[in-house]
Amino acid sequence: MNFVKELKWRGMIHDIMPGTEDQFEKEITSAYIGFDPTSDSLHIGSLVQIMILVHLQRCGHKPIALVGGATGMVGDPSGKSKERNLLDEKTLNHNLICVQKQLERFLDFDCGENSAEVVNNYDWFKEFSFLDFIRDVGKHMSVNYMMAKDSVKSRLETGMSFTEFSYQLVQGYDFYWLWRNKNCKVQLGGSDQWGNIVTGTEIVRRIGEGKAYAVTTPLIKKADGGKFGKTENGNIWLDKTKTSPYKFYQFWLNSSDEDAKNYIKIFTLKSQEEISKIISDHDDAPHLRLLQKSIAEEVTKRVHSEKDLKMAIKASNILFGKSTAEDLKSLDEETFLSVFEGVPQFEMKKLDLELGILDVVAEKTKIFGSKGEARRMIKSNAVSINKDKIIEDVQLSENDLLNGKYILVQKGKKNYFLITVS
Repeated sequence: MNFVKELKWRGMIHDIMPGTEDQFEKEITSAYIGFDPTSDSLHIGSLVQIMILVHLQRCGHKPIALVGGATGMVGDPSGKSKERNLLDEKTLNHNLICVQKQLERFLDFDCGENSAEVVNNYDWFKEFSFLDFIRDVGKHMSVNYMMAKDSVKSRLETGMSFTEFSYQLVQGYDFYWLWRNKNCKVQLGGSDQWGNIVTGTEIVRRIGEGKAYAVTTPLIKKADGGKFGKTENGNIWLDKTKTSPYKFYQFWLNSSDEDAKNYIKIFTLKSQEEISKIISDHDDAPHLRLLQKSIAEEVTKRVHSEKDLKMAIKASNILFGKSTAEDLKSLDEETFLSVFEGVPQFEMKKLDLELGILDVVAEKTKIFGSKGEARRMIKSNAVSINKDKIIEDVQLSENDLLNGKYILVQKGKKNYFLITVS
């Protein structure tokens, strides 16, 4: 496959430096993207850049993922309205290890000439003294050139530290180091990185008297103007302890039709023909959400696992589709609590299980306003315990506890209540 053509039809190119496409057609080319280690997990905003590296490798080229152990200590001002807090070395090292493990889920690190590689720019900056840096790198770049960058101009009124001002030189030197030591000729990144990337190509040209190239991707915007990857609860993370596979799956499932038609090209590996057919089938029956399900299934499986995907689908069916008591019992505690986050919750003692069901749902928990109301709804077959319809004289026991401590009460079709038994 032709790498640049593949990115173009997927809508993944914002800017491309002249000569870049020729470089990829000429030979197996090493290209890199930098990842910010300010957290111990990447989020789905990083997934765009990860997919660029995936496409790069599928097209026969060599992906290099640079985790910024050094630049993470400085802080990239691009797109930022204020300076961020800097992390200590111990925290950064922990984050770097976690990020590398996530990248290994996407890229092949043992496939010959185009095997993926992870590098840490702290390895070449830790022995680089300040005096050496300003002598060997700084003298080649004018202040006028650096001031012209959007990331600098946008901050002139509010102020910018020398640390942040120098960031573009530090990132630019990364490109030069990789060009010189790893034969890396292309830097990839988001469109907000264009200024920093171009600085890197300039350093390669001025210090190394060589040629380097650049490709950037558009920043994803949702059709409603909202920020991609953000929910009311914050970022959607790739680490299941920060965002459960169920919530991750639901994020894609809940995307709008317009957004999903964009996402399927960016976040899946489906071909142009496959995508056209899925969109056509979706448009014929939008209520089935075939498009969203297709994205959610592929991305959840790749980021997490087949097992996590099955659990997420099963969990989704409990709230939004047909499910059984066995499906409910098979959920692990983390997924179970993710599904029922936000439903009214009550607590009671294990001894209270010996009470009649009317006492449990009307006296101990107040799920019903009175025993009379509870009795009427139970008689009309409108009350379930753990997805099983109940009768008035049902007796609860410890065997009814989900994950050893929960009871799920359903009133009607859509009203759920969670009882924690201690």
